[in-house]
Amino acid sequence: MTSLPRAGRRCHHALNPMHSTVYFSPDLASEMAGIGIEDSSAAYFAARAAAMGAVGPGAVTATFYNFNHELIARHLPAVWETASPEQVLQARLRAVDTTLRRLLGAEAVASKELAEAADLALRAAEACTRHARPLYAAHADLPVPDEPHLAYWHAATLLREHRGDGHVAALLAMELDPLEALVSHTATGRGMAPRWILATRGWRRTDWEAAESRLRERGLLSPEGELTEAGTALRAELEDLTDRIDRAPYEHLGAEGVERLTDLARGFLTQALSAGAFPSDAVG
Repeated sequence: MTSLPRAGRRCHHALNPMHSTVYFSPDLASEMAGIGIEDSSAAYFAARAAAMGAVGPGAVTATFYNFNHELIARHLPAVWETASPEQVLQARLRAVDTTLRRLLGAEAVASKELAEAADLALRAAEACTRHARPLYAAHADLPVPDEPHLAYWHAATLLREHRGDGHVAALLAMELDPLEALVSHTATGRGMAPRWILATRGWRRTDWEAAESRLRERGLLSPEGELTEAGTALRAELEDLTDRIDRAPYEHLGAEGVERLTDLARGFLTQALSAGAFPSDAVG
C-alpha cells in the first residue's frame, strides 16, 4: 500500500469531527424542536437519514450499522409524520451554520483559509463514487451550500459518509457485527465511552457483555477487555481495507492537496475542540 491512503485516513480524522459537531450541538436540538421533533434519538436519526428521503427503520439500521434496530423502529418512519425530510435538512443546515459560527468564530468563518479548505474538500469529493455507498450517494444529491463554512461542512459530510459506507463493507468482511465493532473499537482506546454507546445506540449492558464474550471466543479480546495480538491485527486490517476502498478522493486531490487540507482541517478542529464542541466524557 502506498502512503497516500494512510494520509487520507489522517485527513479523514481531521475532517470527520467537524461533520459530527452538529450532532452534539444544542443548536440542532433547538432547530429540530422548532419543527416538532423533540426526542434526541428521533432528531439524530431524522437529521442524518433525511438525505435518503422518508426512509423506514430498515434502511437506517442497514446504513448506520451500529444502532439497535428496535431503537430506530421506535422513531422511524413515525418522525416523518412530524416533519418532512426537506424540513429536517433545512433545520440541520441552520444548525450547522450557528454551530460553526459559535465554535470557530466570525473571523475563521470569513477567512480565506476556510474557503480554501472547502474548495480542497469539495475537489476531493469529486472522486467519490455512489455505487454501494447509500449514505454518501444520498448526500451527493444535495446542493452544495454557497457560504464557505457550510460548503466545508457539506464536503466533510460527503467524505465522511463515503468512508463510512466503505467501512461498513469492511466490517462485514472482518465478520464484526454492530456491537462487536463497537466493543473492539472501544478497546483500541479511541472509541466512544461504553456509557455513551449504551445511552445513544439502544443496546443493553447484557448485549455489550455478550459481544465481549464472542470476541473472546475468537481470541480477539482479553479477559481484561483489551485487544489481543490477534484483535489488534484484525483492527489494523480493518482500517487498511477501509483506506484502500476510500483512497479515490485523496488520490484525486493529490498528496500536496491532502497535506494542505489536513493541516487546515486540524486547525479548525483544534479551535472547535477548544470551544467545547464535544462533551468531555464522550471518549474513553
